[in-house]
Amino acid sequence: MDKGKRITGEAREKIAAQIKTAYENGASIRAIAQDKKRSYGFVHRILTEADVTLRGRGGATRSKPGSVTS
Repeated sequence: MDKGKRITGEAREKIAAQIKTAYENGASIRAIAQDKKRSYGFVHRILTEADVTLRGRGGATRSKPGSVTS
């Protein structure tokens, strides 16, 4: 697949199914984008079009300065 080439129709449906499967199997959006040689935005858009529930960002969360967490 050529980088930057517009994907429509059957080809878009095929890549959407591959992206959805990869994401549901635990791959990150960034990893999928790198593997498919597409942008993060493209992969994110395909997932939202496919009604996939996106995972949270994860990692450490920030608290407000001066706040105490229990």
